[in-house]
Amino acid sequence: MTALLEVKDLTMRFGGLTAVDHLGFTVKHGEIHGLIGPNGAGKTTTFNMISGFYKPSGGQVLLRGEDISGLKMHEVARRGVVRTFQHSTLFAELTVMENALVGTHMPFRPNIFAAIIGWDKEDRRGAQARAMEALEFFGIDHLKGERAGDLSHGHQRALGLAVAYASHPDVMLLDEPFTGMNPEETRRMMDLMEKLSHEGITILIVEHDMQAIMGLCDTITCMSFGKFLAEGGPDEIRNHPDVIEAYLGGSRNVA
Repeated sequence: MTALLEVKDLTMRFGGLTAVDHLGFTVKHGEIHGLIGPNGAGKTTTFNMISGFYKPSGGQVLLRGEDISGLKMHEVARRGVVRTFQHSTLFAELTVMENALVGTHMPFRPNIFAAIIGWDKEDRRGAQARAMEALEFFGIDHLKGERAGDLSHGHQRALGLAVAYASHPDVMLLDEPFTGMNPEETRRMMDLMEKLSHEGITILIVEHDMQAIMGLCDTITCMSFGKFLAEGGPDEIRNHPDVIEAYLGGSRNVA
């Protein structure tokens, strides 16, 4: 697999605090790549820099060799890198279908002038079809008329992924997607992520659920105190002495 996303010497400082310190790793096309580390390791800050929420203090984020570090979030998203957040960012008062339509605003960019004179009918049909495709992909099309705020936690997380999927992403950045889920919901979400991967979408995931990470990821990068600590497959990371020390301060297995 070829490199799709590269993080090179990425650094983020907040005043005198260095949250991420010359971090580097590569995400290959089509893989599920985990980013793990103890609380405060700098994982979410790294996501914020990759997605354009923060401008790095130093280093680069490369997408297909193009430097995207410092671009605004919508500019990064238009290049195919879409971010989900740890907490739901759905429009609770809108229906499931209306939320999915929000995700189509990049492939079907709205044009007020075209809407006024009726030239956007084809785009509207395309957006509706793409939104329904996303809902069907995640198995929640039967809920299309339901208010998003009334959905179960698991269905809200699935809808969040559907909104991101509707934008035709190349890379999805998933920030703790299993938070608050019961085992059945976690298993269902893992199945959805594997389905996304089989569609050719590259996934970079931050997560504290080690069983989910070990069961999903092709490659895992571990951070500690803002720095690169270790990288490898699930078995290698599970038994890596530096990772065990960072998480547990002892010699037990990570997961």
